[in-house]
Amino acid sequence: MKRLFTVGMVVLFILSLVSVSTATNGYFSHGFGIKNKALAGTGVALPLDSFATAMNPAGMVYVGTRIDVGLSLFNPNRSYTVSGQPSGLGFGLQPGTVDSDSEWFLIPALGANKMLNENNALGIAIFGNGGMNTDYDKRTFGGSSPTGVDLIQLFVTPTYAVKLHPKHAVGISAIGAYQSFEAKGLQQFVNFSRDPSDLTNNDHASSFGGGARIGYLGEVLPSLFLGASYQTRIYMSKFDDYKGLFAEHGDFDIPQTWTIGLAYKALPSLTFAADVQEIYYGDIRAINNPLIPNLLTNKLGDEHGAGFGWEDMTIFKFGVQWESSDVWTWRAGYSYGEEPIKGDQVLFNILAPGVPQNHVTAGFTRKIGKNQGIDFAAMHAFSHSVAGPNPLDPVQTIRIRMNQWEFSVGYSWKF
Repeated sequence: MKRLFTVGMVVLFILSLVSVSTATNGYFSHGFGIKNKALAGTGVALPLDSFATAMNPAGMVYVGTRIDVGLSLFNPNRSYTVSGQPSGLGFGLQPGTVDSDSEWFLIPALGANKMLNENNALGIAIFGNGGMNTDYDKRTFGGSSPTGVDLIQLFVTPTYAVKLHPKHAVGISAIGAYQSFEAKGLQQFVNFSRDPSDLTNNDHASSFGGGARIGYLGEVLPSLFLGASYQTRIYMSKFDDYKGLFAEHGDFDIPQTWTIGLAYKALPSLTFAADVQEIYYGDIRAINNPLIPNLLTNKLGDEHGAGFGWEDMTIFKFGVQWESSDVWTWRAGYSYGEEPIKGDQVLFNILAPGVPQNHVTAGFTRKIGKNQGIDFAAMHAFSHSVAGPNPLDPVQTIRIRMNQWEFSVGYSWKF
């Protein structure tokens, strides 16, 4: 336990230093844990390690007593293109294409699980979530340079799981959450803000909160497993230093989400998995409120102040796992997410271009001896863009674009 505590403190320290920016469905990660990342994030019915708590806490009673650590190198490539000269009558942007800096991120994670007995388990996972990070070396909106936002999210999820039957289990996780946020270069919006001094360039502000996740996992037919989980809305304290930017006076809660999926063990060595996930971005006004007409009818920071205009998002995930020998296990996956950003919302989403829809993944586990293993996963999110008119100067067109790469390694100990 002392060794685990030390590793956990190191992970927490590193997480406190890096901007969490992960392969994204909107700004939710495409998967948690190196094994499930290689399966395009499937896993609500296929627990593979102690990161199961991040997807379905019920799975913790099936992964044994273990410790899992992971480290991901993430490369999001973000840009925006403005076409057309400003009319001079509205809020025009400088024409051209601008790429975001800050292209490489290291993202550590830690998970542990303890079987109390044959039917009960206690576990914990520490991991990050994100994707809202931009760093444009330009006066994009006519304010200071650079322009962009930086959102960091950290979750700690203590978990209890119990088998109600040898083939059926339930679990619950408490979720402790930390957020850090910074915005830069938005001075041109001060006349639209209810609190101009709390709009931009206030360094990183912190927010704390909590929620819960519940889950079920069972073998409903021979070799066919059904998993389902629900995460509540995570209620966060307000970003006081940005109460002139986010709707509801700086409120930025984390939306509720549910996932349901199947895993089918076609052969002892071959498993197929499929998940469907729904993320309710529409419940969070700071995320869902549209830019127009809200920017013209309310102040930034008001209850109905302008936001990013994101809609609810449905994601479909598919994965396959093949154990080619006692030593090697191979994985691959694909996921598709509906676009949360529409063309009429591109202006503000220059700051948060979470537009990738298609992810492909692959990876493997190489066992070392009987109880340890090395995991690897690679992900590519294909380039995708969304275009629409500049709503404050309609003679211009804005296109936001992103593609992503991620390479992850992990190490597991099973006791």
